[in-house]
Amino acid sequence: MEEQEVNILLVEDDEVDIMNVQRAFKKNNITNPLHIANNGLEALEKLRSNSFPMPPIIILDINMPKMNGIEFLQELRKDPELNRISVFVMTTSNEDSDKINAYNLNVAGYILKPLSFEKFITSVATLNRYWKLCERP
Repeated sequence: MEEQEVNILLVEDDEVDIMNVQRAFKKNNITNPLHIANNGLEALEKLRSNSFPMPPIIILDINMPKMNGIEFLQELRKDPELNRISVFVMTTSNEDSDKINAYNLNVAGYILKPLSFEKFITSVATLNRYWKLCERP
C-alpha cells in the first residue's frame, strides 16, 4: 500500500497553538504539507482561490474572530466544491452546543485540546493514523 502525502489545512487563530501543531507534526514525523488560515473567512478564501492543492483534511478551531469554526463549517458544507473535505475539530471549547453543532455539520471528530504538550503529540499521532487509514478517491 503506497502512502500518499496530502495537504492539510489548519484553521487556527492562536499562534501558540499553530506552533504546537507544527511541533507535534515534527515529533510524529508527519511530513504532510500544512497550510494555515487564521480564521474561517481566510480559510474559505484560500480554499476557493486554489492557491495550493485542495486539502482532503482540515483541522479546525471553534473560537476564532471574523468567522468562527461553526460558521466556517456551515459555509463549507453548503459549497459543492468543498463539502466533502474531512474536518477534525481541535478546540478548547467543551460546550455541548459546539459539539452538537459540529457533529450536525458532519465533522470526522471533535477533539479537546489537551493541556499538556505530550498529550497533544499523542492526539496528533492518533489523527495521523486515522487519516492514513482512510481511503480517498
